[in-house]
Amino acid sequence: MDINFKVKYSNRRTFGLVIDRDKTIYVNAPNGVKKEKINNFIDKKRSWIYHKLNNKQKFRDISEKEFVSGSSILYMGRNYNLDVNTYKHDGIKFNGKFLLSTKEKNNVNHLFKEWFIQKANEKIIFLVEENAKKLGVNYNLAGIKELKYRWGSCTPKNNIYFNWRLIKAPLSVINYVIMHELTHLIEPNHTKRFWSIIKSQQPNYEKAKYWLKENGQILEDTFKTI
Repeated sequence: MDINFKVKYSNRRTFGLVIDRDKTIYVNAPNGVKKEKINNFIDKKRSWIYHKLNNKQKFRDISEKEFVSGSSILYMGRNYNLDVNTYKHDGIKFNGKFLLSTKEKNNVNHLFKEWFIQKANEKIIFLVEENAKKLGVNYNLAGIKELKYRWGSCTPKNNIYFNWRLIKAPLSVINYVIMHELTHLIEPNHTKRFWSIIKSQQPNYEKAKYWLKENGQILEDTFKTI
């Protein structure tokens, strides 16, 4: 069976392999490497690729919540109740629960996205600054984006970006993803040195990594609007 994949070239020394949640396979390859070597790399990773593609947890369908009072909203690792009523205010109000008017039903996903982006810009960017100081690294720019299939990214220009949905995760998970991307400024690849650096800053990082692996999909839950 043929394996379709896309290749990203960079100034790296080794091959890397990433499968996004839309099942697109990316090979990270050194500049100038021959196509034959890339194909050989894919052949060696064939069993691993099939195993990952059959991971039902990673590729399960996104669930949709009901827009009714009592539905739970995840924010920084805690579930808060949704209170839907004939409120006169527009948008979202939060006072330990999320208050929305019934008139917002068809706009609820957009409203929550904007609310979470605002909170992510307030809290995650601050944590990036704090973690960068602890690690002793400098980045060019930190921002919140619509990263459809990644929780964070570090670009060749030393820009650090984070998926806005990450603000729903527990603080330890947020800090893990931040530290993960900042560590790429020191070690581009996922080597033993890379994980050693993360462990020195976050000794229990494996718990956060496991939480994200097992629960990451719930960060993408949306509301039914029809």
